[in-house]
Amino acid sequence: SVDYRLAPESRWPTAAEDVYVALCWTAGQAEELGGDASRIVIAGDSAGGNLAAVTALLARDRGGPDIACQALLYPVIAADFTTESYRRFGTGFYNTAAAMQWYWDQYVPDPAERTHPYASPLHADLSGLPPAVVVTAGLDPLRSEGGRYAESLSAAGVPVVHRCYPGAIHGFMTMSGLALAGEARWQAGTDIATALRRAR
Repeated sequence: SVDYRLAPESRWPTAAEDVYVALCWTAGQAEELGGDASRIVIAGDSAGGNLAAVTALLARDRGGPDIACQALLYPVIAADFTTESYRRFGTGFYNTAAAMQWYWDQYVPDPAERTHPYASPLHADLSGLPPAVVVTAGLDPLRSEGGRYAESLSAAGVPVVHRCYPGAIHGFMTMSGLALAGEARWQAGTDIATALRRAR
């Protein structure tokens, strides 16, 4: 869990660069930590899902470290507030379109920069990325972009498992009182383990 610098004090791309540095450190220290540098998984939910996806791009573009799997849980993938899920679920379903617009204003205040692949991974060339586990929530404004990202990864030849939970809201996997949260966490763990076995 990386304590990356936050906006608005530290704007894009600071957070992504922080996570990439943490990835490099982890890969370099894997043996000392009792880990396996060939089986690194990068994961995040919501804004962390954006950072995980961007870090996978950075690792590919900068020649490493290798990532065995990326797990993106209801990730922020593009600054597009016109998608079907934004229109249907932008109010009244916990996470709101207004909140998401505010977050983008803090992180990437210049709209012209929001289409940069390291801000909005949906605009990236996705070839050569590690296998992905993508989780989306059916009642989440971010559902459309997460689903599109899973489709785009697959179209680029990246192995993808996409799990959409139709009745769930944004952030549901951290809501321990929900039985569905435990089920989804177990399924995500199983999907990640499967991806790691295939990577051997």
